[in-house]
Amino acid sequence: MAGHRSPGGRRVTGDPAPHRASARHAAGRATALGPVAGRRTVASTTAAVGAAFGVLSTGVFAAITSTGAGQAVADASESGAAYARIADAQSLPAGSGGDVRATPHLTPVAFSVADMTTAAAGGAGQDVAENLPDLQLAALDKAGKIADQIAEQQAKEAAEAAAAAKLDALIAQGGLDSWIAQALKICDLPQSYAPGVKKIIMKESGGNPKAINLWDSNARSGNPSEGLMQVIPSTFRAYVHPSLAGRSITDPVANITAGVRYMIANYGTSTLAAGGRTNSSGGYVGY
Repeated sequence: MAGHRSPGGRRVTGDPAPHRASARHAAGRATALGPVAGRRTVASTTAAVGAAFGVLSTGVFAAITSTGAGQAVADASESGAAYARIADAQSLPAGSGGDVRATPHLTPVAFSVADMTTAAAGGAGQDVAENLPDLQLAALDKAGKIADQIAEQQAKEAAEAAAAAKLDALIAQGGLDSWIAQALKICDLPQSYAPGVKKIIMKESGGNPKAINLWDSNARSGNPSEGLMQVIPSTFRAYVHPSLAGRSITDPVANITAGVRYMIANYGTSTLAAGGRTNSSGGYVGY
């Protein structure tokens, strides 16, 4: 007998007429019988899954096809589009007279292949449909969290950029506030210490970078205190920031770094932030 190709692409020999009749007969029985013993037919399950996944997506599609075997497979095309092959786990009742196969079709969906395959793993198309709202909410929640993280990071970067610009403008102005800002930046200390440092400087030297103390015990021993923070030469050499070691003791920025680092080493940052030591009555005490 002459062979012919079936709609599925397989070559079939023999008389095609009985085959078609058998298929129609089986289809009729499948429609009439509906679910048998709590199990869905191939046609009903495929229709349920197709309805469940009938949502437009961005580049993700599910290929819903029935092969008579119970498994779910994920595959990807050359263009990168993902397709989920969901096979019906049910078969027609024995004696139905033939094997009915649903026509393969592509249904756009709004979820990843992994999500759809996981949802379909339970078996029935109705189960998949029931899971879709949860999958949608989970996807939206994840996208919202990512957007919040991006916005938070952008706000943080913008604040840091604004603070840096403000500091640069202050340094460019010159003068006492500029010297303090530079010294704190070099020492990698917060600019919030600036008011305390300024208070110490005003008490020690009145803001004069060339000030020299010629009357205290250090002066009498030949080691007069000098500069904005009034440090003696040995203290300056020991505590000046290494990057400024070559500068003079009366250099404003270098002198401040020496005084600040000395105070932190001996009295801690709290004393620096408070503007120096004080006596019981609240009066300033030199360091």
